[in-house]
Amino acid sequence: MVGAAATSAVQAKRRKYENLDSSFIFVPYVVETLGPWVPEVRALFKELSKRVIESTGDPRAGSYLGQRISLAMQRGNAASILGTVPRCGGFEDVLDFI
Repeated sequence: MVGAAATSAVQAKRRKYENLDSSFIFVPYVVETLGPWVPEVRALFKELSKRVIESTGDPRAGSYLGQRISLAMQRGNAASILGTVPRCGGFEDVLDFI
């Protein structure tokens, strides 16, 4: 089922951080690599985008935020993959990019 892994991860993160001080707003940021964002993450992103746009006055700021998040996820995925392959050389150019 689409989103099942994300939903399971949300529940696990909620359990992990259930004792977090109530002065914090906790939204488990869970995104499936090729799947949808969970509703809480989508709502958080929309709110953050709205606030960035209001703060900067730039209507493109929300899009820029989405692009930054996307790049961070891609870099994290690349680092995860590179961390699982044996050191055999030839990845220097890729590592410089990350």
